[in-house]
Amino acid sequence: MLIAALVLGVLVGGRLPDLTGVTRKLLRTGVVLLGLQLPVVQLLNLGPGVLVAILATVSVTFFGTVALGRRLGLPRGLYILVASGFSICGASAIAAVEGRVDREDEHVATSVALVTLYGTLAMIALPLLNGSPQWIGLSVHEVAQVAAAAPAGGLATAMAVKLGRVALLAPIVAGVGGRGAPPVPGFLLGFLALMLVSPLVPPAVRDVAGTATTVVLAAALFGLGTSVRLKTLVRTSPRALLLGLLSTLLVCGTGYLSLRVV
Repeated sequence: MLIAALVLGVLVGGRLPDLTGVTRKLLRTGVVLLGLQLPVVQLLNLGPGVLVAILATVSVTFFGTVALGRRLGLPRGLYILVASGFSICGASAIAAVEGRVDREDEHVATSVALVTLYGTLAMIALPLLNGSPQWIGLSVHEVAQVAAAAPAGGLATAMAVKLGRVALLAPIVAGVGGRGAPPVPGFLLGFLALMLVSPLVPPAVRDVAGTATTVVLAAALFGLGTSVRLKTLVRTSPRALLLGLLSTLLVCGTGYLSLRVV
């Protein structure tokens, strides 16, 4: 459902008006609702080794992508958005960060196109490589892409690992915030609040919320797909494409190695 929504959005995008504003709201709503799917105890049950792997993968990918972006001579706004999206949770992270850094609208479109392109490739490649649920959760860019890539028996584990990465969005956003920006956006506070109260919510309510989350994320991915234009990707500079490739290799490689070490 989620990937079909993304593909459909790409196919019909040129025939629809700009859905950027709606997509951003849907993505942020989806992030908030994800809090109910991640009780703190579930995150702690991953074990200290996996938690260290999450922290290492996010940190290495974010700061490594920033360093690569500087080395490639790309604009700061672009490589900060790419670093946030590739290390945390794709377009949701880009939506959280884009209002807090100096950037051009083209930087947002390019970073969304890159995270969609390379996240889709990672979503296809890791199952073909028999990637573990933990590796998929550590490496695939979008939450929805993780849900599509993870094996049925390992979906809960993959999603818990991925949502552990999502939880690190708050310090990333706080760290890149510009002058006068609130330390943490409201939707992230909503995510953290629902994560804390999740153990108190009846399972039936969480199940309904889970279905609603899937629907919201599917709608968001459709909107995200409409923003991806083949012309945009063609116009994307080779350096930006290279940054996306290197960042994807960085997150996948760090995720794999960190799991082997811990």
